Amino acid sequence: MKVTLIGYGAMASAIAEGLKDKYELEVIGRDKEKLKNFSEKYGAKYYTFEEANIDNKIVILAVKPYVLDEVAQKLKGKAKLLISILAGKPLKELQKIPAFSYIRAMPNVAAKYAASTTAITGDIDSKELATEILGAIGKVVWVNSDDEIDMATAIIGSGPAFLAIIAEAISDGGVYCGLKRDVSIELTKGLFESFAKLDDDFSQIKNSVMSPKGTTAEGIRTLEEEGVRGKIMKGIINTYEKSKKI
Repeated sequence: MKVTLIGYGAMASAIAEGLKDKYELEVIGRDKEKLKNFSEKYGAKYYTFEEANIDNKIVILAVKPYVLDEVAQKLKGKAKLLISILAGKPLKELQKIPAFSYIRAMPNVAAKYAASTTAITGDIDSKELATEILGAIGKVVWVNSDDEIDMATAIIGSGPAFLAIIAEAISDGGVYCGLKRDVSIELTKGLFESFAKLDDDFSQIKNSVMSPKGTTAEGIRTLEEEGVRGKIMKGIINTYEKSKKI
């Protein structure tokens, strides 16, 4: 099966890395030099907008949201399926690019390790095909509306940046306590790997570690006093609200 990527940025590259061994790839873009580099790295045929035709193709739209109108004007043909990863661009707006079917998706940068969690919504008839393709880069979760995709964007798309800040703070805390930097980083990465394996409810995980008058209880008390929980929630909410204004 052939998959056409429009765009060659960080997310397009992450998706291509996940798909390259499972699908025949091609890429469309503006800059011929960047297209050549992308082609060499991922084994994709490349076309400029002037050369390209998306007629009856499976297309993944992976450009900046603000260039949607410009890209729509340049593309020729009608896609079989258009999968858009553009934040804040609803299904109705995607119809500027002709296609028989539309899917909105929000993966994250872990796609290059086939470890993304990707939220999708759109035409139910294309759910199975979109799930198959995006399943090559990780787990796929169906949601029911544009609004839920925007909510998911705040967790899935932006979440790695939020977790990076939390991880850095944990690692810095270890260094403050006296650990060498490389050891603290290794322990912090191990913490995230371990946590990802836990299948319990979040509160159950916390309760299983937090014993009466223990060290964890002291740390939790400090985090609650500092309002960490509320600030993280506010970050997610503000990210969601911003996605509605793009």
